[in-house]
Amino acid sequence: MPPSTIKVLMLHGFSQSGPIFRAKTRALEKLLLKALAPSLSPVLLYPTAPIRLLARDVPGFVDNGDDDSQRSDARAWFRRDDATGVYVSLAEGMKTIAEAIREAGGVDAVCGFSQGALVASLVTAALEPARLVPEGSDSAAWVRNLREANRDRPLRFAVFYSGFVARADGLDWCYDPKLVTPTLHYMGSLDTVVSESRNRQLADKCRDSVVVVHPGAHYVPVTREWAMPLAGFIREHISRSQCMAGL
Repeated sequence: MPPSTIKVLMLHGFSQSGPIFRAKTRALEKLLLKALAPSLSPVLLYPTAPIRLLARDVPGFVDNGDDDSQRSDARAWFRRDDATGVYVSLAEGMKTIAEAIREAGGVDAVCGFSQGALVASLVTAALEPARLVPEGSDSAAWVRNLREANRDRPLRFAVFYSGFVARADGLDWCYDPKLVTPTLHYMGSLDTVVSESRNRQLADKCRDSVVVVHPGAHYVPVTREWAMPLAGFIREHISRSQCMAGL
């Protein structure tokens, strides 16, 4: 019997790209393929966010006096307006994600890192069929687009690395009521970019959440020790969803 294909949408962090994120998680992908064989075959999909950043927008930028107006290869799913807190161009980022889902013929799960984890939580919420979007919400169009792209199917699970709650106005509906999709949350005890408390705030917004704390900083841990909890989580929730579907 051939293995069941599990399509996972991988959403990179701020100032990364799909190819960069894949390079950083390639070891994790190899471990998952081995750990889930022969019954499951994960296929990881790495779209690149549409918003191209300026050199000065990239963390660690050093102003050496050169013209930094040239755009870099770094990307973002949205830009946060520091004055208003608005997530600028979020709809554009969601359009790119919907296109990736549609091109894949639908996905089973989403995994995100940092800003990608925040966006992954919004995608997870949007794909829950019972979740209502407030009438007149700016989110209505991208939610409808995501649902159509995934053929009105909810995700089987979601994984958040260094994730945090979206605080922009108009997105409360994504977390109230809590997400019902099973979620796995990885957080680094030495992460100074997204603190453990911010990670846990996102976990608290999820009804069926599992938390894993690794002794590292702001990155996706890819060694076997930290890949095995993910493999077990995937196996458990794919089996659960198959049983619920009568498969």
